[in-house]
Amino acid sequence: MPNSKLPLGIWHTKESWCAVKAYSVLIVDDDSKLQELLREYFQKENFEVYTASSGPEALREAAGRQPDIILLDLMLPGLDGYEVCRRLREKSAVPIIMLTARDGEADRLNGLDIGADDYVTKPFSNRELVARVRALLRRSYGSLSPAGASLLKVGGLTLDTAQHLVKLEGEIIELTPIEFSLLECFMKHPYQAFNRLQLMENSHGFAFDGYERTIDAHIRNLRRKIEPDPKSPRYILTIYGIGYKMGDGTHA
Repeated sequence: MPNSKLPLGIWHTKESWCAVKAYSVLIVDDDSKLQELLREYFQKENFEVYTASSGPEALREAAGRQPDIILLDLMLPGLDGYEVCRRLREKSAVPIIMLTARDGEADRLNGLDIGADDYVTKPFSNRELVARVRALLRRSYGSLSPAGASLLKVGGLTLDTAQHLVKLEGEIIELTPIEFSLLECFMKHPYQAFNRLQLMENSHGFAFDGYERTIDAHIRNLRRKIEPDPKSPRYILTIYGIGYKMGDGTHA
């Protein structure tokens, strides 16, 4: 059973995590040829690979296998990718990258609004996909080592980079990897305003025109979790014409 108290959807205890030699990925796609191609490619990259071909099967495999990251197609039989992502987010913040042939901004934002961390449009380069998977995994699990541990505090918010733990007024707040990376960036630079491309570079490990608006979806999700009133934010402030910056949490 996953530990629901752990932020970022880390399925392992700290002790068992140290013994893990390779990351595991759950590939969810009803295209058997693509599924097999991705399986072979990720296995060559030293991933442990699980697969699912429908929405219900994806939920069963995620619960039973407890993967480190999930690649989730949108168009699935049984339950579509949006619904699968929504249900996964009710129990875990395991990293999720959505795979889809839809390339409209509205489709990207819909997936991010319900908790996906990243979005890759078909057709895609396998090398690029693996690079984005590894970047997200680094942001999800890379700080579990005590080395470089630090505690950040702004107002009632506390962020522990060693444990990937966020608390608001003493209560644990479960964030996705991208949300955690964004909050960490803001809390490390509380007086700095960031534009969307800068935030994308900090949270995703890459930035390019056309996708920077996806940051807005992650900011909306983050505000829902940490702001007393998301419509009048105190922590993540909008700087019109620029982007966002960290507030002190004392006033809107």
